[in-house]
Amino acid sequence: MKILVTGGAGFIGSFMTKKLLEKGMSVVVVDNLKRGHRSSVDSQAKFIEGDLLDKKFVNNLFQENTFDGVIHFAGLISMGESMENPGMYFEGNVAPTINLLEAMREKKVNNFIFSSTAGVYGNPIQVPIPESHQKNPTNPYGESKWIDERIMRWYDEIFGIKYTVLRYFNASGAALDGSLGENHEPETHIIPLAIKSALGNTQFNLFGTDYETIDGTCVRDYIHVLDLVEAHILALNSLSNGGKSATYNVGTGKGYSNKQIIEEVEKVSGKKIELVKSDRRPGDADTLIADSTKIQTELGFTPIHSNLDTIVESAWKWHSRNE
Repeated sequence: MKILVTGGAGFIGSFMTKKLLEKGMSVVVVDNLKRGHRSSVDSQAKFIEGDLLDKKFVNNLFQENTFDGVIHFAGLISMGESMENPGMYFEGNVAPTINLLEAMREKKVNNFIFSSTAGVYGNPIQVPIPESHQKNPTNPYGESKWIDERIMRWYDEIFGIKYTVLRYFNASGAALDGSLGENHEPETHIIPLAIKSALGNTQFNLFGTDYETIDGTCVRDYIHVLDLVEAHILALNSLSNGGKSATYNVGTGKGYSNKQIIEEVEKVSGKKIELVKSDRRPGDADTLIADSTKIQTELGFTPIHSNLDTIVESAWKWHSRNE
């Protein structure tokens, strides 16, 4: 199989590329390198630099290559940034999806796997959160992903393009040997930020201590990137074998508060982190924990690396070598 991986120079995309190659597939990576890193792309993959906002580029990409499926990671991911610049998020996360789907329609490529987010749910009224939960995003990032999901439904209904939406619950961790890890610019995720504070002996901004949670800080469900890419392999296999379009949560069903994350980083690093209590970030939900029963039942997904010890230890190993 020949798979197009968009955003393949990013955190999850680089792990996905490596996994697909290990499975014996041919991989084309497309990335504009504005936030990705060319060095993260496996040398066995074909790399093409380009921007999915450029419809001509996307059309040429599909003219010059034949794909059996598309795994779409490319996009903007910061909830806080989306509250400051919503237009950039609606353009950057919605237009590329339309451009890809249009090119797929033209070339009759019918397998599409999409990176979505738990942010589509907003502040949940039911925890753990099932896929059927109401959609009420609290920021433009989550809204942009929810728009994408609804667009895909119409491309299936009208053109028969089958899709799998994977709603991530906090991708995290790194390669177990520390060879590949999370390297966002700007970085907004708590685990790498806490590790950076421990490594640099700098203060850590704890955003919000008055949430309705066990200790007043946000609670999130963390999924190790190695487990996350395995979920994509299962989804790709399902679509390739004639599976129907589907949407799945990808998480563990267990949540950790921001304070618990800090404590785990302190334990792994052996260093005390100086906390500065800051105001809430606009758009942050109190608690996001997945009900992953559906993906476990329908695709046989079982996370094996997503305990907090493994997540933080692997991330620490990568960052301590690369900071």
